Amino acid sequence: MKSVKVEIYDQTYQIRGELDEAYVGELGRYVDAKMREVAASSRTIDSLRVAVLAALNIADELHTLRQEHGELRENLRRRAERCLALVESSLG
Repeated sequence: MKSVKVEIYDQTYQIRGELDEAYVGELGRYVDAKMREVAASSRTIDSLRVAVLAALNIADELHTLRQEHGELRENLRRRAERCLALVESSLG
């Protein structure tokens, strides 16, 4: 297991795991940026509140992306079925 040091909202964390160090650093920077964005827009200084609001923002992003991904997959499936029907009708 690797150990990577990341700084999030002026706190240093040792993250242990099998993930790539650069990727863990990127995740840490992303969370830090989200927390700072929330703190700037909400004017709160309570770091726990900032962390929870940032987590909700990140969860919203994830949910939206999953929903868009599902819609794209469904659209692709429908198009593939239409293409297959066209090929089958051309051959048959």
